Amino acid sequence: MRSTAGIWAKGGALCALLAVLGAGAADPVKAQQPADAASDGGLSPFAVTNAPAGAPSTAKQDPCADYIPQPKPQNASRDIVGQDLDTIVERGFMTFAVYDDFPPYSWQDGDTPTGVDVEIARLIADSIGVDARFTFVMAGENLETDLRLNIWQGSALNAPVVNVMMRVPYDSHFACRVEQVVFNGQYAEESIAIAYADSDYPDGGPVPAYFRFDTVAVENDSISDFYLSGFAGGQTAAGVRRYPTMAEAMQALADGEVMAAMGPRAQLEYGIAQAGPDAGISLHQPPLPGLAKSRWTLGTGEHFAYRPLAYTVDDAIAAGLQDGRIAAIFESYGLTHQPPDR
Repeated sequence: MRSTAGIWAKGGALCALLAVLGAGAADPVKAQQPADAASDGGLSPFAVTNAPAGAPSTAKQDPCADYIPQPKPQNASRDIVGQDLDTIVERGFMTFAVYDDFPPYSWQDGDTPTGVDVEIARLIADSIGVDARFTFVMAGENLETDLRLNIWQGSALNAPVVNVMMRVPYDSHFACRVEQVVFNGQYAEESIAIAYADSDYPDGGPVPAYFRFDTVAVENDSISDFYLSGFAGGQTAAGVRRYPTMAEAMQALADGEVMAAMGPRAQLEYGIAQAGPDAGISLHQPPLPGLAKSRWTLGTGEHFAYRPLAYTVDDAIAAGLQDGRIAAIFESYGLTHQPPDR
């Protein structure tokens, strides 16, 4: 099973956050999706439930009202060396953590780092005037684990922390609970969509209710898997076909094994681009009843002690958004850039 951080962050990197926010998911695009606010009348998952009737929720006013500060990390020297902006500029390179084997976001083509997140990281490094070096990481148990291992503490195997982690989901309820990390540099949004075979749906794309009778491919243990397995009291569960990765789910759609596929839009678009125009696959984003949050913001994470670096990274991304370079990166992979809410 992929971690929550790995699936949400992986764009399918939202389930870890779900787990943190109390949605019960164990994976980020499993947990990568923040918890459902509908169950408490639209308030956050941290809403105060014992408040007098009609009283404004403390959590509604301040999502961090019930937060207990965490111990500050006591960094070893290996985690301090090379983290501040001056040292990075002097040595001529900076390090980025990206998720391994996660197209179209980040993967290795032979020995060459490739993907949307890799290109955006290079844009950041170019703005600072240094080279980009990449550490490909596996998703941990949840998003907090990924941040701890890669940003502010390091692993038990003495793997060093990096300067910047890419594809970090942003949510204000979560960010204030991980004070060792600066959450900024929002560069895109991700959202759930449905790809479908034109031959099976000549009159337009399917909605979730169709999958009571039709087949749909999903990545195993992803937010789409959880959603369709429980939709309408489980009525759509029988139509779900699970695959180890979203790429395999899209290949099944291209091969005619299923009628549709559901998952993060960028992964669906990349699968359509790989299949080619003759595959007869389209994509749409219908309403998803009962899914509290079908889109989320993605950005970067940096160590809290090195805010000048974090501000510089954010400035580089802001410039890339303004002049269209980030949108062009998405377009080069056949993807639609969904601008973030900054």
